Amino acid sequence: MTASTHGLDKQGIKTTAELHWNLGTAPLIETAVRRGEGILSKDGAFVVETGKHTGRSAKDKFIVRDGETENTIWWGKTNVPMDPAHFAALKADFLAHLGSKDTLFVQDLYGGSQPEHRVNVRVVTEYAWHSLFIRTLLVRPEAAALADFLPEFTIIDLPSFRADPAKHGSRTETVIAVNFTEKLILIGGTKYAGEMKKSVFGILNYKLPVTGVMPMHCSANIGPNGDTAVFFGLSGTGKTTLSADASRTLIGDDEHGWSDTAVFNFEGGCYAKMIRLSAEAEPEIYATTKRFGTILENVVIDPATRVIDLDDNRLAENSRGSYPIDFIPNTSAQNMGPVPKNIIMLTADAFGVLPPIAKLTPDQAMYHFLSGYTARVAGTEIGVTEPEATFSTCFGAPFMPRHPSVYGDLLKERIAKGGVDCWLVNTGWTGGMATMPGIKRMPIKATRALLNAALDGSLKNVEFRVDPNFGFQVPVAVPGVDSKILDPRAAWADPAAYDEKAKALVKMFIDNFAQFADHVDEGVRAAAPKAA
Repeated sequence: MTASTHGLDKQGIKTTAELHWNLGTAPLIETAVRRGEGILSKDGAFVVETGKHTGRSAKDKFIVRDGETENTIWWGKTNVPMDPAHFAALKADFLAHLGSKDTLFVQDLYGGSQPEHRVNVRVVTEYAWHSLFIRTLLVRPEAAALADFLPEFTIIDLPSFRADPAKHGSRTETVIAVNFTEKLILIGGTKYAGEMKKSVFGILNYKLPVTGVMPMHCSANIGPNGDTAVFFGLSGTGKTTLSADASRTLIGDDEHGWSDTAVFNFEGGCYAKMIRLSAEAEPEIYATTKRFGTILENVVIDPATRVIDLDDNRLAENSRGSYPIDFIPNTSAQNMGPVPKNIIMLTADAFGVLPPIAKLTPDQAMYHFLSGYTARVAGTEIGVTEPEATFSTCFGAPFMPRHPSVYGDLLKERIAKGGVDCWLVNTGWTGGMATMPGIKRMPIKATRALLNAALDGSLKNVEFRVDPNFGFQVPVAVPGVDSKILDPRAAWADPAAYDEKAKALVKMFIDNFAQFADHVDEGVRAAAPKAA
């Protein structure tokens, strides 16, 4: 247990609690079990429930609006301001609540694997399993670096704290308050561990663009010839699954930076969706559920046999597993790779309109990056017939503090500089909308075959057609792939119905992109799909 000479007291944090500094996996799990924070599964994973919060509380996140952030944050529905006076009151009550604790856990960690672009982060938690989670998900310093570790940002996570909307300016009793001036993040009223890691992502998304580094909500891996591929995509599009390919070296599954010399992982672990995880389709990730050191959140477990059931969603559809990145075979020892040769933008189109793969120009790539499109089946209510479209700017709007054009311009610049090939890959439904009887998702074998052809360069040599709605290039035939799925219109039983749905989706894209039209050049505006 190594404590920094720059202790909590030097940060103005007063507590009489027993402090556990930088504990490793085994002691943290032992402590968490002893404290009743969760239980061990039959195969050794630590299983915990997070209560009513089984995902991020996006509407309860605030950024303090002051001289530092007034003109640097893209204020709106995603980045909601908090008055400095409200934060001061919140901080005072937060620290008082922290001071009442008997036991606290502290981890000193790095956000970012490339030394010249990382940030020193201190995370203080009241739960042992939260300490293990963030230790797993961020980059762990060498032991020698801990004695004099000087935190730049500090995160305090107290699920037992209850915010007062009238006093603290929060929306509910749950609050995630970010203060870039004080370099302090306060998380209260939620046990969902992902709030901590996403807070670090937000820090780096704020800091790195100023230095010319492109922060990305993406996974990344390296091919046998040293070619890096970056996978953008929202939850449910296959970002984690497709990057965990045993034939390629994994850099990371969620958050990265693109500097002049490397693609580097922000993290030292992975945070994968567990619901209905398949040993056949996702063997590398499935194997982590049977490892000591893995944390399973909201996975149903039999209390007697300790056998887990990954198909049971009674606790959450968003059940999660966190594990060290080296639990996946063939991972990068440095959590870094060369600058990318290919960018893949993943979408799960539930309208059945988009092709399984398309080649994008740099302008089209920026258009689709700013759009950040995917679609989901609209719940399970009787009578629901339409999927729901989701547009999340930069494939990670909740974590992007600056204006989207800042990230879009960086991406376009780096694509042009590196001659990067860009692809749009649809892992969604084919032959009709997801809500239609008998319609299935794109076969994962076909997706992998198309992806492999794009990454090994062979896809450049096939015949392409221009999609009449979106203007991107779509392969006509690819060896080993059923040509029927390459033309989504032909896959529909009723081509006229496809045309109607395509027209509707094009309008959704155009309506959504109107907010960016004044912030991009004519080339990007011209890359928009064409309304009929």
